[in-house]
Amino acid sequence: MAGSQGARATEHLKGRHLALLRGVNVGGARTLPMRDLEAAFRAAGATAAAAVIQSGNVVFEADRAEATCAAAAATIRATFGFLPTIVIRSASACRAMVEANPFVAAGAPADVLHVACLAALPDPKVAARLDPNAFLPDEFVAAGADVYLKLPHGVAKANLTNARLDRTFGTVSTMGNWRTVLRLLERLEG
Repeated sequence: MAGSQGARATEHLKGRHLALLRGVNVGGARTLPMRDLEAAFRAAGATAAAAVIQSGNVVFEADRAEATCAAAAATIRATFGFLPTIVIRSASACRAMVEANPFVAAGAPADVLHVACLAALPDPKVAARLDPNAFLPDEFVAAGADVYLKLPHGVAKANLTNARLDRTFGTVSTMGNWRTVLRLLERLEG
């Protein structure tokens, strides 16, 4: 399970959390109805499980978020035939991520902004070695377990992809556009 690899990206104990399932309901592949996703989380012991958007984001409450996500993933595998990669964020980690976006602070328009959530904290030496000019016109700022992205030509034409981020940072990432991130935070805190 992605959330249990290496150093923890965020706290994963009691409280309200966000589960980000990578690659669900994208391009007709790995189809997972949201009611079934919610049911998998409830069966795993989550309370207040609610899917947000059709891409496999779940706001839930649990005493042990990692164990809940692992059990939900096992249910999805047994029912739908694929094991989803899940990246977990606590409510406080999501709030901190939103508040720390350097591109928002610099006045960049929301429609070019994305954030990649890493499943584990990357080695700081790896992030320090990345050349910020290597992906132009795309820009990035790595901060802990979050990678802020400014993609002026959109995600479809981006040089910075999930696969590239995974290889570079040695962990799993899942990416969302800035408007979706704000919507997820609103649901998480609501």
